[in-house]
Amino acid sequence: MNWIKSYVRPKIRGFLGSKKETPDNMWVKCPQSGEMVFYRDLEANQFVIPTSGYHMNWAPALRLKAMFDDGDYENINFPEVATDPLKFKDQKKYVDRLKTAKADRDQADAIITGYGTLHDLPVVMSVQDFKFMGGSLGMAAGEALIVSMQLAIEKKCPFILFVASGGARMQEGILSLMQMPRVTVAVQQLREAKLPYIVVLTDPTTGGVTASYAMLGDIHIAEPNARIGFAGARVIEQTIREKLPAGFQRSEYLQDHGMVDIIVHRHEMRDSVAKIARMLMKAPIIKMNNKPQAEAVATKDSGSEDQKPGKDSKDDNTEEQAVAVE
Repeated sequence: MNWIKSYVRPKIRGFLGSKKETPDNMWVKCPQSGEMVFYRDLEANQFVIPTSGYHMNWAPALRLKAMFDDGDYENINFPEVATDPLKFKDQKKYVDRLKTAKADRDQADAIITGYGTLHDLPVVMSVQDFKFMGGSLGMAAGEALIVSMQLAIEKKCPFILFVASGGARMQEGILSLMQMPRVTVAVQQLREAKLPYIVVLTDPTTGGVTASYAMLGDIHIAEPNARIGFAGARVIEQTIREKLPAGFQRSEYLQDHGMVDIIVHRHEMRDSVAKIARMLMKAPIIKMNNKPQAEAVATKDSGSEDQKPGKDSKDDNTEEQAVAVE
């Protein structure tokens, strides 16, 4: 039947001049409920499934535009680092994997940073992209985080980080592990400057990233049902030979056990982060509209390459993408 679908049917359409009325991948399946959602509705809803409330992966550029005032911010460039110092090769060369990831995501590495205002308060905001090699921490990502934090110190404003990562990048070996203490030092510099460091934990946050800068924030916010931990639940069960409790490593479980301060729905994230940032900066409290910028951003970016049908509309298997050395 495949040759009929892939060869005969297109040939018939070509002869008749008929066009396909419905584009491919305009419907997205909810990983939690199995419900089919129209892509445009999902995009307008900040990639949250309307009925189940499942928070899907959200492209960093779209997240930044939804957070900053009027979607306007200055994109921060980072210094170049050595591409493949270990000349690493598994089934593919590391340089080839990097090239593919850069082409697919149209960005230099896993970290994107913007500088702008959040409800009129200047902030530096970084987003870790899980779809760029599992959001893994390598030299480029480490340098990007350090530069971003130093920019916050220079601008004397809060630093906000949205985390999504599988851990350290195994292709860079010990050089990737060195980024954990380097970023930790930058966090300490933020503290010495008495500037807020606000961490938003998204699905998934695991490995060495969880063991370092992801858990060093002044405030830890999490999206609903986000997977947060060090080793995977299956590995822990096999090690201790016990069944883990329901909801283990999910944001609600971690909030009950003191690892997460507050769980915030994506629609309320902009106002919630702004309120916390203003409070920590001792800035005057202002009235907020409690309404997300989703519709404006979706309208502006309806043709965006960052997240469109057929490219990023599906939630990838997070365990397969996580590239960690732990």
